[in-house]
Amino acid sequence: MAIPPVLSDPRFSDLPARLQSVHARMDEACALYGRPAGTVQLLCVSKTQPAAAIRAAHALGERHFGENYVQEALDKMTELADLQPPPIWHLIGPLQANKTRVVAEAFDWVHSVDRLRIAERLSNQRPAERAPLQVCLQVNISGEDSKHGVSPQDCLDLANSVAALPRLRLRGLMAIPAPAEGFEAQRQAHRQLAALMHALNTQGLQLDTLSMGMSADLEAAVAEGAHWVRIGTALFGARPG
Repeated sequence: MAIPPVLSDPRFSDLPARLQSVHARMDEACALYGRPAGTVQLLCVSKTQPAAAIRAAHALGERHFGENYVQEALDKMTELADLQPPPIWHLIGPLQANKTRVVAEAFDWVHSVDRLRIAERLSNQRPAERAPLQVCLQVNISGEDSKHGVSPQDCLDLANSVAALPRLRLRGLMAIPAPAEGFEAQRQAHRQLAALMHALNTQGLQLDTLSMGMSADLEAAVAEGAHWVRIGTALFGARPG
């Protein structure tokens, strides 16, 4: 089989090995913590990476890509419009109200909904011909002033309101916990998010997705029930300056 030209680019010469390593970490964590194969998915965090990096990962079989910045993502979508099957685009960064229309039109997932106003705009602006937009609520699980996200105590009210919106499908919760030293400390925040989703489901919601875990704490997130792990550095290396 011919090597896709993008994989001949020296910038991405180590990408196959990096990708294999990340998947091996995921598989090993699943086996160690009793997670069935296939229950944890890789979200390739491609923010600030060139479109060619996404093209290379796509050539290696990846389909899900996470972006933080709306305009950067839209530019990449245009440049990569020829890819088949099309990439599945996830917004994982904060979303301002003035960007909801283009996000509703262009993205497949939004992991960072933390206000009802944003959710209502996304639902109202989601094109009728597209499937409902898949969304997660971002929870400020560590209570940091610098972090976006709904507080755990306000999550139930927001979840009930978002679940009722017609052009959205509320899938679950996302968090970016404060950095923690040591495996058990890393597990604690992820355990809190998992417990919160369980509590919401006991109140009648039907959530099935935990978006948690990054390059440094992938294993801790898998141990506590992550369904998406958002991996950037371990896959693409350090972000370009």
